[in-house]
Amino acid sequence: MRITCASMLLLQLITASLSQFPRPCANSEGLRTKECCPVWDGDSSACGALSGRGFCTDVEVSDEPHGPQYPHTGIDDRERWPLAFFNRTCHCTGNYGGFDCGECKFGYWGSNCAEYRELVRRNILTLSTAEQQKFISYLNLAKSTISAAYVISTATRAEMGENGERPMFSDINTYDLFVWMHYYVSRDAFLGGPGNVWTDIDFAHESAAFLPWHRVYLLHWENEIRKLTRDSNFTIPYWDWRDAQTCDVCTDALMGGRSPFNPNLISPASVFSAWRVICTQPEDYNNREVLCNTTGEGPLLRNPGNHDPNRVRRLPTTADVESVINLPEYETDSMDRFANRSFRNAVEGFADPETGMSVLGQSTMHNALHVFMNGSMSSVQGSANDPIFLLHHAFIDSIYERWLRTHQPPRSSYPRANAPIGHNDRYYMVPFMPLYRNGDYFLSDKALGYEYAYLLDPGQRFVQEFLTPYLQQAQDIWPWLLGAGILGGLVATVIGVLTVLWRRKLKQNQRKRRASSYGERQPLLQSSSEEGSSSYQTTL
Repeated sequence: MRITCASMLLLQLITASLSQFPRPCANSEGLRTKECCPVWDGDSSACGALSGRGFCTDVEVSDEPHGPQYPHTGIDDRERWPLAFFNRTCHCTGNYGGFDCGECKFGYWGSNCAEYRELVRRNILTLSTAEQQKFISYLNLAKSTISAAYVISTATRAEMGENGERPMFSDINTYDLFVWMHYYVSRDAFLGGPGNVWTDIDFAHESAAFLPWHRVYLLHWENEIRKLTRDSNFTIPYWDWRDAQTCDVCTDALMGGRSPFNPNLISPASVFSAWRVICTQPEDYNNREVLCNTTGEGPLLRNPGNHDPNRVRRLPTTADVESVINLPEYETDSMDRFANRSFRNAVEGFADPETGMSVLGQSTMHNALHVFMNGSMSSVQGSANDPIFLLHHAFIDSIYERWLRTHQPPRSSYPRANAPIGHNDRYYMVPFMPLYRNGDYFLSDKALGYEYAYLLDPGQRFVQEFLTPYLQQAQDIWPWLLGAGILGGLVATVIGVLTVLWRRKLKQNQRKRRASSYGERQPLLQSSSEEGSSSYQTTL
């Protein structure tokens, strides 16, 4: 399958936006002019220029040479991204971001993007039941809601006409937007003719950009869910699979258990059993020379553990993770899946985690989890169909973060030239729009506004992983406790009133019996004394 904390000055250089293609640019005019500088609604100017949020500018791509893995030029829309589609985009200033500079960069909030906040990604197994259910409901909402701001390309740029007279874009739901992006960045290159493709090409896997690209991918996914749900505190949970023997999250309460009727399907008791996948038939697309579109291609498949044991002998262990983190070099040798003692290649899963030496015919670390799932998640281009993909990659990102903190590498540790196409430092990530450079995300998550619960200091970790879920559960049942308390109070009051009335009635009967037994002896004194006593008790 395919750091150190940077200074705030470096962070200012990172241009934020959301994924391709912005709806305002996906038309004949945008393709003809090759300009994607949408108007920001806040001041009705392109890129929010009147408010000083950004400006429209020419795109400058890197001319640094890439490696020999891809020997072609000018045949794939992803080469020198995004010039096949646009050569002018918004450049946002300060902490502003978004394809029209109407949003904030990662980690910043507020109308002026001046507030820095750090949110915490937590272990899904330590979330409260209510938090787990909320996460699943958010996934389902994303799967059923058409993206308001973005569309996908259903054809190559050449098929749309020289002047964009045949724009070929399609609506897509928010979840599948990210499935399509993962397909598009890793698909084969068409060389012309049915089935004539170049397979040794991937702009997000098998080289240096693997970790930065997926970091940006997860940040965008979080941002889209926050916008969709209006939950500004949402973060993607992670699955800590170290030393796992089975798929701990494959239960009906979480990501879906195994169907009792077909071991390759999701249990009917899970909402994910109704999901339909896209972009899972690359051989068919290659034979027909077409791109994946939004057509559903069947149910979500998963059969964890029933994989080829010769390829994946076991799931990664704690020792494996520690060995990989101790590798000092980020990228080495050929900077691809054959690189030796490369942290990136080892954590991606093309090398032995103990020695760091590349291995053939086996999958380790990141790759091992994909193969272990034995279903939709086990092929690169369609793997994001399975929502476990998000939990898995969040944990991989945390390992990347640990390596950055351990070794504190300078920016120069990231390859500037000769990496496979799409992976050099200054190459823009495919297919994000406007633009993100790979090397800009070779930095700590602290600069991007998030943290992992298990990387916090012990006191903070206790609050996040133990106290917060407890308080959340208390908050969830508080209305029931309050209702029970009120009901209990009412019942106690009624019982108290009935008890008082019963005692009064009992004493009145006793007085009557005493009066009749004394006859007429001292009637006024007896009457006066009893009435006074009775009045005092009643008043009291």
